[in-house]
Amino acid sequence: MSNWFNNRMPHALCMAAKPYSSGHIGAVASNYTDMRLSGAVKDKLVELMCQEITRVVPQMESDTLAQDPERKTLDDPERTRLNYNRTRELMIEQLSNIESVGSAAVQAGIEHVEKHLAKIIKHSEAAAEKDRVATIKPRHLEIAVSGMGLDDEDSDAESIDVVEESETLVVGQGGGILTRSSLMSLARTHAKMPVTDDAIEELLDTYYMVVEKLESDIRKHAQLGGNPVQFIESINRMRTLMSLGWMRSMLVRAATTARERGYKRIDIEQIVNVDPFNDSI
Repeated sequence: MSNWFNNRMPHALCMAAKPYSSGHIGAVASNYTDMRLSGAVKDKLVELMCQEITRVVPQMESDTLAQDPERKTLDDPERTRLNYNRTRELMIEQLSNIESVGSAAVQAGIEHVEKHLAKIIKHSEAAAEKDRVATIKPRHLEIAVSGMGLDDEDSDAESIDVVEESETLVVGQGGGILTRSSLMSLARTHAKMPVTDDAIEELLDTYYMVVEKLESDIRKHAQLGGNPVQFIESINRMRTLMSLGWMRSMLVRAATTARERGYKRIDIEQIVNVDPFNDSI
């Protein structure tokens, strides 16, 4: 009887665990939508979240034990996290008006710092790929830090955030890869001015729009009987696009407008006001 009870105890404890409250689930869900959630929706969400825990925890347990059969604490088998206690201590050290740091804040801090680390690594990797090497070296890290604006000592300059998970890639002439960080470096080098993430997004969207238009023109002019002069002009414009001449011209024109208005960086307003089909670009 005692052995049976001990063997059944973990499952009994799981059955005794209370599910999330519908109010709590609703509050968490409100972080991801501006819409109201009905009571029935909240109740269903509680059910779905509990079902997901039922599904994922046994797999996490199995994976944890596969990595360390002697382990007695469930771990995240998918990744190595930043140290919880060290992160908490570092956060407490920065407090001025609050005495302590809650568990949720530590987890949020870990998530934020890990995402920040991921951004730096992505940009460093892009710099290494540009050098055609397989090792991220200090110079690649320096390029990443500079491109992200992390080495800017100007207290008025805000840090430029870039998309973290999957950077949009633009293929340049010769197979070169241009990422958002590369575009930011391009702006600093040729336009002599930093560029916001929103402006980068707009620039990339405009780039693809122009490429699509030129591809359509090339197909049209390549048809039998098409005007060969227009075909050649379209090919030349495409070559300019692929060699990044179009990008440089767009950034320089946008920077000129920004300076005329007294701005310190290129924003989306300057990008949308440049004619992307201008023959001089």
